[in-house]
Amino acid sequence: MNRTPDIDALTAQELRALVVELLERVGELSRVVMEHRKEIARLKRLKGRPDIKPSTPSGMEKASRSTGEGKPKRRGDGPKTAKRTIHEDRVIEAAVPPGSRFKSYEDFVVQDLVLRPHAIRYRRERWLTPSGESVVAPFPTGVDGHFGPELRRYILVQYHQGQVTVPRLLDQLRAIGIDISKRQLMRLLIANQDDFLDEAQDVLRAGLATAGWISVDDTGARHKGKNGVCTQIGNEIFTWFKTTGSKSRVNFLECLRAGHSDYVINEEALAYMAGHALAGPLIAFLAAHPARHFADETAWSAHLASLGIRDLDVTPNPARVATEGALWGSIKEHGFLSQAVIVSDDTGQFNIGTHALCWIHAERLVHKLDAFPESDRVVKERVRGLIWWFYRDLLAYQREPTPRRKAELKARFDRIFKRRTGFVMLDRLLKRLLANKPELLVVLDRPDIPLHTNGSERDIRCHVTKRKISGGTRSDPGRDCRDAFLGLAKTCTKLGITFWDYIGARLAVPHHATVAMLPDIIRSRAVPA
Repeated sequence: MNRTPDIDALTAQELRALVVELLERVGELSRVVMEHRKEIARLKRLKGRPDIKPSTPSGMEKASRSTGEGKPKRRGDGPKTAKRTIHEDRVIEAAVPPGSRFKSYEDFVVQDLVLRPHAIRYRRERWLTPSGESVVAPFPTGVDGHFGPELRRYILVQYHQGQVTVPRLLDQLRAIGIDISKRQLMRLLIANQDDFLDEAQDVLRAGLATAGWISVDDTGARHKGKNGVCTQIGNEIFTWFKTTGSKSRVNFLECLRAGHSDYVINEEALAYMAGHALAGPLIAFLAAHPARHFADETAWSAHLASLGIRDLDVTPNPARVATEGALWGSIKEHGFLSQAVIVSDDTGQFNIGTHALCWIHAERLVHKLDAFPESDRVVKERVRGLIWWFYRDLLAYQREPTPRRKAELKARFDRIFKRRTGFVMLDRLLKRLLANKPELLVVLDRPDIPLHTNGSERDIRCHVTKRKISGGTRSDPGRDCRDAFLGLAKTCTKLGITFWDYIGARLAVPHHATVAMLPDIIRSRAVPA
């Protein structure tokens, strides 16, 4: 136990040492008091009682817990700043009269953005070894050219996700203080993006290999001053775009090959040819030939020419049907669409494999039908009501499918679309929809598929917006990058990954969290048919 020293007996030097020691102790105690005050203030900000649960829940607790299950959490529940990361604390001192007591801190969170140029000069050491070899220190990870990864990320996200045009993005960067030309900006957007293009291709392959269903759509596109088409393929966990110059079925099948270039004659290819009215002798001729696998279009065209199929002038075109069949064989050979249903809006080129039609597009035909007499209008609205009633019952069937309800829905479909109303145009339309019964009722055998292509329409909207604000593409790399990055951005959104984090991970932004490869995430989350 320390004893209080006799101050009167201390020399001047001993008194000085004692004062220094006491001042150090006072400083340490002041620091401890401040830490305790901060902890008390933090605890005072906590609302409600602490969530301390017993090791064995009581029956009452179980009952109260069960009543809350399944109740959706409302948007905005919980503290607004709960998920925000605080990067800096600033203590603001108050002017108070003497004798006031400190109680706590009143927190107020302000979100801000630090956006300024940051130029780094890397001074790499150069050494000359005794053997005469020159050694230069390597660049840090992520440094590729005279523009850093954070700037490259900002440019890619602004252009592809933010839909900012090149001239506006250039003006924005220069206003911030970045010394960059239009040529350099274009290079950052489209040059050396092979890794992103490859990942986008792998996203399609993973999606087609694991999907229980896909929905497809297309829209107009401009490339090199010519009209083309952009095809969308996707489902609930991936999206992929491809801009081409054709809207044919051959083009769609080439998209479904997911980057492969081969043509294959197998059982699936021969079955496709038979189902599309290719002559039996030609099918037998292709089946009997020893050559079954062709590396590219050149080899396949030469094979058709050697067999004389390309010169035949009949309907349907044998060369076209055979090519479609060989493409379908290639798709199946690579394990794509093994059990998948293709859902479309009744556009002819999408009608391959197990095909289902969009009910929204089917009803839209009735909705857009002109009905001038009041009697025709009443009949039309009555039929629309029956269709929507049937649609709601299909949704209920998806939640709880049974054989009995399946038979009832099939019979009810016939009653709706076989009726004759006396409105000639409506009767013709109902007859057309009746012919599409197998494709409209695929859902009875596959309750997992959607009844519409709304997902595809939402996905392709970003491509339409990009076309409207930025026009068409002028180079093949520019076209490929536009398709790839828009598809990757949509896929990230569906997988719950921010596009900003994804680009930062791929560009090796310093201290950035790792984001797994999107194809691997798709394979892990896919639900088999």
